[in-house]
Amino acid sequence: MKARQSVRIRSVVQSTRIRVAILFAASLFAASWNVNADEATTNATTSTNVTTSTNASSNKSASDPKEVKSDVPAATPDDKGPPLPLHQIEGNGGIFSTLSAYIVNPPRDGEPVGRPSVGAAFISLGHDKDLEALTITESPLKRLELGYGWNYLNLGNLPLALRNAGLVKYQQNEVQLHNFNARLQVLEEGEFDQKWLPALTFGVHYKYNDGISEVNRETFGALSSHGITKDNGTDFTLYASKTFTQLPRPVILEVGGRATEAVWDGLGGFTDQYNFVFEGNLVVLVTNNFALAAEFKQQPRDYQAIGNLVQVESNWWTLDAAYVVNKHLTFAAGYAHFGNVLNDQSNGVFGITTKWEF
Repeated sequence: MKARQSVRIRSVVQSTRIRVAILFAASLFAASWNVNADEATTNATTSTNVTTSTNASSNKSASDPKEVKSDVPAATPDDKGPPLPLHQIEGNGGIFSTLSAYIVNPPRDGEPVGRPSVGAAFISLGHDKDLEALTITESPLKRLELGYGWNYLNLGNLPLALRNAGLVKYQQNEVQLHNFNARLQVLEEGEFDQKWLPALTFGVHYKYNDGISEVNRETFGALSSHGITKDNGTDFTLYASKTFTQLPRPVILEVGGRATEAVWDGLGGFTDQYNFVFEGNLVVLVTNNFALAAEFKQQPRDYQAIGNLVQVESNWWTLDAAYVVNKHLTFAAGYAHFGNVLNDQSNGVFGITTKWEF
């Protein structure tokens, strides 16, 4: 009886979180219609305008702005480019799981500091598992981005599998990951009048997992005995981004490296040694308001699997589509291949994200 009641309560809580995510997205969409019509249309007046402002709306383009022909008037404090890059789930500028060297919503011309941006994401992982994210960034300086990301992982059918494996008193069914980020753009795109130079951004990311220690305790130290020893860690990232305008449509290439102790981005805890992994993405601006992207994210594998209950993680890849509603709002949807996720595989899964720039 208690088990059935627990299942019903968990189902109600999960449905409530989904409704909250949908409400959040709907609220942002409704708010977008309050933006002045002229503000919404200048968002992507020409493809050249999109290209020169892709690096979060105010970084330099690879081309000299003086050589660009555009009907867009000179910038004022209220003018801004499209709301790119998006928010990735850790609370940085990026796509879904990978980052960008471009800064989110930096100070506009005439403003001393940048304005904040907020976002949300929901990803169904299958097997009753889901991943949710709430993100916020603030760029107080043109080259500095500060961010926070709250990630919630519903462990789905893992608790039942653990109880069936003999851990009859196991109860923990979720973990929450807190991401605190600081990113500094050390090079602007095309700096020093070198058009070939990409934007280059260095990041520090402190992560704390609220829940993984309880999972370890309820499994009698199974995680720590297999290499997952900590509930916190610090990642270091270095990303380069370059926009190519010589093609029929602008293409953005972003490649990066990460030094990390994290297991499944920290949602699975942390090991006691650093791994250096590759990640990156490719973005095609199909129209001024619509983009397609592909991501790849390498995952470290320096811990031991716990039978079929906690498998060694797989590399991630995603295919994404993003729509720029206006100069403040974006929506994106993605198809993802995450491979091993704890006791199951999460391939062919879908997610949605949204971001609002003030």
